[in-house]
Amino acid sequence: MRGIISYGAYVPPHRLKREAIEAALRTKIGSGTRSVASYDQDTTTLGVEAARLALDQTGEAVARLLFATASPAYLDKTNATALHAALELGPSVLALDSGGALRSGLGSLLTALQGGPTSLVVLSDMRGGRPGSDEESAGGDAAAAFVVGDGKNVLAEFCGSGSITDEFMDRWRLPGEKTAQVWEERFGETVYAGLVEKALSNTLDDLGLAHADLARIVVTGVHGRAVKAAQRRLGSTVVSDLTEAIGQTGAAHSGVLLTVALAGAKPGDRIAVVSLADGVDVAVFKATSAIERYWPQRPLASQLNGQIFDVDYPTFLGWRGFLDRQPPRRPDLVRPAAPPSFRNRGWKFGLAGSEDRSSHAVHLPPQRVSFVGEAVDDMTSAPRADAYGTIATFSIDRLAYTPSPPMIVAVIDFDAGGRFIAELTDAKPDEVAIGMRVEMTFRRFYTAGGIHNYFWKARPVRVDEER
Repeated sequence: MRGIISYGAYVPPHRLKREAIEAALRTKIGSGTRSVASYDQDTTTLGVEAARLALDQTGEAVARLLFATASPAYLDKTNATALHAALELGPSVLALDSGGALRSGLGSLLTALQGGPTSLVVLSDMRGGRPGSDEESAGGDAAAAFVVGDGKNVLAEFCGSGSITDEFMDRWRLPGEKTAQVWEERFGETVYAGLVEKALSNTLDDLGLAHADLARIVVTGVHGRAVKAAQRRLGSTVVSDLTEAIGQTGAAHSGVLLTVALAGAKPGDRIAVVSLADGVDVAVFKATSAIERYWPQRPLASQLNGQIFDVDYPTFLGWRGFLDRQPPRRPDLVRPAAPPSFRNRGWKFGLAGSEDRSSHAVHLPPQRVSFVGEAVDDMTSAPRADAYGTIATFSIDRLAYTPSPPMIVAVIDFDAGGRFIAELTDAKPDEVAIGMRVEMTFRRFYTAGGIHNYFWKARPVRVDEER
């Protein structure tokens, strides 16, 4: 039996209200909110968050990492290797990108489901458009991850898939451009209408199933009118697409909605995922008895109902590079150098310190000489990326530059040992307190000289969410 062994989804807690865009531009946009990746996040860091949730729920060792996004942080360089390092996967684990096109999201998941070793599939995207455009207000940022393999621990058995591929100019973006271009909506709606029904009916026929056998149907795609038309035709079993709450998250959206469908599934339920992107892809799953015993770490519902940070429209434009503000009057940021980043990759990407074998003193960052007993080169690795900690003291700095002032810096005592000074993110200054519980999160500190400087920050965590 092959299928999904575990899953996780991550939606950043920042939201932009569509009415805020209306007020700023004096144009009709619509209601609801869209999810917004923070200034220190990109598709790579979003993917790490989702992957950590998926891996936290399984003891399966993965042999392959597939990373899909239509908005990669790098071109030429493989983005999946940063996820590989942050997740501390073994050196023999193959890490590949599938990027540039919206279809790569569900396509990568189908690739893993159709055979091969146990795989971690990560779908991540950040959607946007020109200020005031439908693309900007309707888009969203999120990531989803799945561990796919064989065995008795499969939560959702992969029943089969079907696809129809066609060539038509619905949406495109040239290399180097920030935003996509879209053809007149009625054209795309007309083309997709016939493809959806044909792809789904062909897939169900091949599997010997009828529409009535499906307990839930996920329908997704960035062509809003075509998706809504398909949802109306497919009936009441269609899962809510969450566009009112988080927007349409591009290559990640089929995965995000699949986690919603799985979270509410019962043994025997069949789930169909229908994705509209340069054709139509359909995947059908059947929930197994194992799904009753599966409790996802930080399910999407808890994220959507948790603490939310409102983002004003000028801040959003600045984070997305559409508002060129006066830079800080400080020296230019230094480009991260490749050799030291490589030598210290265990610390930089995995937050792995060192622990003295004799005294068990923990050193963050790792050291050769222990501060207890002065033992030399007698250390073991002490990873802290998944560790919880407590704020021992903190400082709110209103002078240091940050795209989201003020900067909060905290001294953290880890439960597993070790003390570390970290920047706090996703936090309100008036809510930070000594004794607050925190966890670590992988972020992009800055970009200089065309190189992203990735490292770890801390963020508050509710006690009831601790693993």
